[in-house]
Amino acid sequence: MEEKWWKKSVVYQIYPRSFQDSNGDGIGDLAGITARLEYIRELGADTIWLSPIYKSPNDDNGYDISDYQDIMTEFGSMADFDAMLEKAHALGLKIVMDLVVNHSSDEHRWFVKSRSSRDNPYRDYYIWREGKNGGLPNNWGSCFGGSVWEYDGKTDMYYLHLFSKKQPDLNWDNPVVRDEIFRMMDWWLQKGIDGFRMDVISLISKPEGLPDGEPGPNGYASFQLSANGPHEHEYLREMNRRVLSKYDLLTVGECAGVTLEEAKSYANLDGSELSMVFQFEHMEADFHPTLGRYAEQHKNLPRLKEILSRWQRELDGIAWNSLYWDNHDQPRVVSRYGSEKEEYRELSAKMLATCLHMMQGTPYVYQGEELGMTNYPWTSIDQINDIESLGNYRAFRDRGYMNEEEGIRMMRARSRDNARTPMQWDAGPEAGFTTGTPWLPVNPNYPVINAAEQIARPDSVFHYYQKLIALRREKDVIVYGHYELLEPEHPDLFVYTRTLGDESLLVICNFSEREQTYEIPAEYRGAEILIANYPVPAPAGTLRPWEATVLYRS
Repeated sequence: MEEKWWKKSVVYQIYPRSFQDSNGDGIGDLAGITARLEYIRELGADTIWLSPIYKSPNDDNGYDISDYQDIMTEFGSMADFDAMLEKAHALGLKIVMDLVVNHSSDEHRWFVKSRSSRDNPYRDYYIWREGKNGGLPNNWGSCFGGSVWEYDGKTDMYYLHLFSKKQPDLNWDNPVVRDEIFRMMDWWLQKGIDGFRMDVISLISKPEGLPDGEPGPNGYASFQLSANGPHEHEYLREMNRRVLSKYDLLTVGECAGVTLEEAKSYANLDGSELSMVFQFEHMEADFHPTLGRYAEQHKNLPRLKEILSRWQRELDGIAWNSLYWDNHDQPRVVSRYGSEKEEYRELSAKMLATCLHMMQGTPYVYQGEELGMTNYPWTSIDQINDIESLGNYRAFRDRGYMNEEEGIRMMRARSRDNARTPMQWDAGPEAGFTTGTPWLPVNPNYPVINAAEQIARPDSVFHYYQKLIALRREKDVIVYGHYELLEPEHPDLFVYTRTLGDESLLVICNFSEREQTYEIPAEYRGAEILIANYPVPAPAGTLRPWEATVLYRS
């Protein structure tokens, strides 16, 4: 398998609004990121993915961009960005930008001109349609609730928005739009950035005719009817040919609705499209069949194992995996698949990290994941900021699927805001994030869970992540080894092997607080313990609550 720098990399995702505030306004900023770069280097990650920092009215926390070549005022200036990039590179850290080009803000100059008249030259930069039979152009539902269509009275037409009505979808079928996007990408690459994470990139090619679909529980057809459209790979190959291939980059596509077969095209090792994709199938292993993420579901470890294992096996030697539990769109994994109980929180955080980081692919660490941060104990819907959480709660409430009490419980378990509460740096006021009032509340457990305490304690989650990251650099079997799942139907154990030539690993993870029994295969008895989350080995054949052990032989 061809070696690329991003295959051995570990990526650290920063949500700038919540990472570090430098000026006391309660909002994280670029100067705050610059001040904390040494922390990321100390952890061992070598690449930083920045969630959007572009100029934006912030309807969707920066994913609604009004100027792709300027910086959001709250985050600082382009000079602040340049200073951050220079320092990152001096520390040996690469910077990957979030590329949001399925849609723009409705305040972008392109859309302002597009909506001004039907014959404006910018009209075809976006997707406009007449109503149909006295109603909407089709029955698609927005990711954030309601229809994907917004009526514009000035021109008596509707525009398409798969997300917020302030995020109109760009028309990628217009070659002039592609030219504009590719020029903008090249401008950032000329500044010296090291790649792109591409937001919902699988949605850029809409199906011909925008046909109706089967309505779901919210009364609308899924917006994911747009996924993997007819010209998707054509447009990405054009992007690669005209821009990406000229640089040595990490490119990862967020691909809603991606299948394994599609992923083999998106992330093909021939380098014709992207380095890798984010798939969502494993994130949906505990979804409710009707309400998706917004319902209580029992953990289904066999289902989770089957999904992750299938992606491990079937992309091996063909395409490259990305590995993640957490990001800005997901609740905290310790609260989801681990334990918030004090006696088990760190053990479960280390177990979850072990399970993920020993697989084939590039691992992503979301800010605070390396500390075992947890979900926030929301007590009111009024505390929620996230447009997706609020939109879906209202839609399900209005259709009788949940009341407010159930909605609050769902927010505690599932809201994207759980990942967006401020980074917990120390036990001082507001966890060291700001000297002002934070834009979202700091989790009240910050006196116990914070970076300063964990850096000072050798057996912390932080130092465990350090060791996992270092092992990936030392052992090619972790990066390139072939994967095989053992015990596929076990309800609590996730056990797999990795093999590369004469080297092999046995990874054993207990996803429960119950003691388990497991007989080590004969060939691994007496093997070296590469890493484990308990300080001393268990009696033979026993696994303690949330235990993780990796055995190595060569």
